[in-house]
Amino acid sequence: MAEPVIEIRGLGKSFNSKSGPVVALRDINLTVEKGDIFGIIGMSGAGKSTLVRCINLLERPTEGSVIFNGQDMCRLSAEELNRARRSMGMIFQQFNLLMQRTAEANVCFPMEISGVPRAKAKERARELLELVGLGERAQYYPSQLSGGQKQRVAIARALSTEPKVLLCDEATSALDPSTTASILNLLRDINRRLGVTVVIITHEMSVIEQICNRVAIISESRIAECGTVEEVFSNPRTDAARRLVLPEGRRAAHIKADRLYRIVFNGSSSLNPVIADMILECRAPVNIIHADMRNMDGKAFGQMVVQLPEDPETCRRMLDFMASRGLAMWEIPPGSCIDCDPEDYDYEQERGRHA
Repeated sequence: MAEPVIEIRGLGKSFNSKSGPVVALRDINLTVEKGDIFGIIGMSGAGKSTLVRCINLLERPTEGSVIFNGQDMCRLSAEELNRARRSMGMIFQQFNLLMQRTAEANVCFPMEISGVPRAKAKERARELLELVGLGERAQYYPSQLSGGQKQRVAIARALSTEPKVLLCDEATSALDPSTTASILNLLRDINRRLGVTVVIITHEMSVIEQICNRVAIISESRIAECGTVEEVFSNPRTDAARRLVLPEGRRAAHIKADRLYRIVFNGSSSLNPVIADMILECRAPVNIIHADMRNMDGKAFGQMVVQLPEDPETCRRMLDFMASRGLAMWEIPPGSCIDCDPEDYDYEQERGRHA
């Protein structure tokens, strides 16, 4: 069993306003395990940025606890809290670099505060700038760097205190898609090479798809759903999850045609053309009625609805073919809803029925 590095228990956070208390977080319970790339996603105003700031107590929770490396952050003295925070690096949407300092000096800054000798700090800063691909720009000022390069400096700065956890609050929201991909690849590389646990706060589904292994969906100040990315994306169970996971504006459709079959893809290689192979093997066409597929880390997740040929023997051969490829395929009664909405379609019940 993986070792938990962050445990959030019954966490709540309220702010005072002129009209009375405003509840930002309610009864948050999450566990982030060592080595995770854990995504927290939600719409604007859902409470996700408040949550990440509660993790390192930049915002002190109103109730509940945050356990980091076995210590309750809410019960630490000021000195102990500062020491624990040094094990939590943080990067932000707007980089927050010191404009009057070079890239190297920005990376040195946290080490200066911690009392690291100047020569050792500069050596560490150069190593980290090499790690993030900016070794040749150590003496550049932030005004001389692109947005992606600024974020790389911010990542190097966050790593300067050798943290166990890297907290990323909308770290790619200000970047273009190509630069976002390169930053996410860098975070994945840091996770793998240095063993740093990464927590990513985002409103972008593509970020979760590209890098995270586990995800929590936050909605209206609560955790609506939590699990592996594969579980949540292939079978969203709550309205909040479906709003984020399913294509915007898609409505449930009821089809009255015969011989409709649903195929669920839950981790088979996206490079395997299983539908095309089935058609070639069985020498009969199929009609693709609906598809909702995602490619995550080279694997296919989602579902497809197809109409099989009239011939019963051909249908049987196609079902056998899909079973041989390890994919579930079952018939949908005419008039049934063809999307993932559990109000109309129960995956678990259907799996049990056709097991």
